[in-house]
Amino acid sequence: MDLSEGLAGWTDWDGAAFQLGRSLGIFSETETFTQVKWVFWTNNPLGNALHEILGQLTAAGVLEHRDEPDDIQFRWLGR
Repeated sequence: MDLSEGLAGWTDWDGAAFQLGRSLGIFSETETFTQVKWVFWTNNPLGNALHEILGQLTAAGVLEHRDEPDDIQFRWLGR
């Protein structure tokens, strides 16, 4: 899946990291978030890197970021 499609709407930080992982080919289209949620809910190099990339994409103006209404969320801004 293309990241712009996966993040077309506001998506919680862990879901956004999952979509990023899919777009990079780390997770297959058949894998569900539930099957790999440990990557995002534990302190590990892969999950940490995916979250760092989200931050870098936000700083570069590719993604939007917000902390409200419920949790940290991202969506595609792309230029």
